[in-house]
Amino acid sequence: CFRITRTVHLVPLKLGFSPGCGATCQCACASSIPASVPQFTNSPTMIVLVGLPARGKTYISKKLTRYLNWIGVPTKVFNVGQYRREAVRSYSNFEFFRPDNEEAMKIRNATISQHLFCTQVFDATNTTRERREVILSFAKEYGYKVFFVESICDDPEIIAENIKQVKLSSPDYVNCDKDEAVADFLKRIECYKVTYVPLDDDCDRNLSYIKIFNVGSRYLVNRVQDHIQSRIVYYLMNIHVTPRTIYLCRHGESDLNLLGRIGGDSGLSSRGNKFAAALGKYIRSQCIPDLKIWTSHMKRTIQTAEAVGVPYEQWKALNEIDAGVCEEMTYEEIQEHYPEEFALRDQDKYRYRYPKGESYEDLVHRLEPVIMELERQENVLVVCHQAVMRCLLAYFLDKSADELPYLKCPLHTVLKLTPVAYGCKVESVFLNVEAVNTHRDRPVVSVNTHAQTHTETGLW
Repeated sequence: CFRITRTVHLVPLKLGFSPGCGATCQCACASSIPASVPQFTNSPTMIVLVGLPARGKTYISKKLTRYLNWIGVPTKVFNVGQYRREAVRSYSNFEFFRPDNEEAMKIRNATISQHLFCTQVFDATNTTRERREVILSFAKEYGYKVFFVESICDDPEIIAENIKQVKLSSPDYVNCDKDEAVADFLKRIECYKVTYVPLDDDCDRNLSYIKIFNVGSRYLVNRVQDHIQSRIVYYLMNIHVTPRTIYLCRHGESDLNLLGRIGGDSGLSSRGNKFAAALGKYIRSQCIPDLKIWTSHMKRTIQTAEAVGVPYEQWKALNEIDAGVCEEMTYEEIQEHYPEEFALRDQDKYRYRYPKGESYEDLVHRLEPVIMELERQENVLVVCHQAVMRCLLAYFLDKSADELPYLKCPLHTVLKLTPVAYGCKVESVFLNVEAVNTHRDRPVVSVNTHAQTHTETGLW
């Protein structure tokens, strides 16, 4: 858990000289700050972004938060800019960010002190040693580990594209001329440059951090403390911003789908084969460069992919959720033979594990390598299964564990996912081949009885 429940009392800054830094380098000596709470191996982590504006910090923070929540690490993001806009209802120009604007500086610092207590991913510039010292002071006082993520970019084309794609749509520039907005934002960056002190390899050698240069062209990692920080590093070294499209679809309708039986390894029905042909026609019409196709090891996904006419790769990790003793059973048979299991799954579908099988939570962990590879790739078509597609879709659409098992992923429909600045655009394409409905809505619990009413029959 990353939640902090106590208020913050900012301590006076203590600056000192760190051995090896040189007499002219004022370094924040975190070791001089006493910790009132001992730091344990499983202490929660504060992830602190560092960098000038338009360096992709918000992109990184949102993406990282989405990933950590998806793998089961509860995480919140705190964006200083949002709270600054609440404190200052109207934005005039870059003068607000001048380092000598004392009134504005008080507002910005007050924003930090009021909301730092509920931070997990701290999305702000944090460009000065003084600001980072405040964060380290707080973390030591309350027993938090701190991991800095610094985004450094000196490529003018990348910066200009970031301003164009993200900053011009900011609430700061509503109804503002685009050229004027760009000019003002560039001046804002210059205001930050005056006081920007990057993390220093010598002065900050005792801190934990990763530096990302020019959107991933190079990385520098220092003092990774634990498993969570190692996963953060692993994730950040896999993401990229190259434009791409990810296509998700289930296999064509199978023989077991027609019988209402879950799992198994049956082949396609006649309508399933029609969908496979329609999928091939659709994919060819998209003229997708360097398309890669991934399937599970199961017959129905392989038969679907073969009709596309493009070489495909098989992933065992993409196999459907293992229903254990319930494999190839109908809903009615499960309710009859395993009534307690049937009821337990309705109570917590995400964490429920089939006897001798898997849960959705297990499936998410199995699919993590697939997500990592999807982040590394460009255009990919994933032909998979209902539970698998739900897990993948939940990652890209930032859905909670409670929502994940009930996401609608109908047969014979392709979901076209296009990553955008801070999220993912979704287009649903039905290929006009009818199929059985395998979706089951969330059960409704009656107020007057403990019995559970199932609103729709189908497959899990």
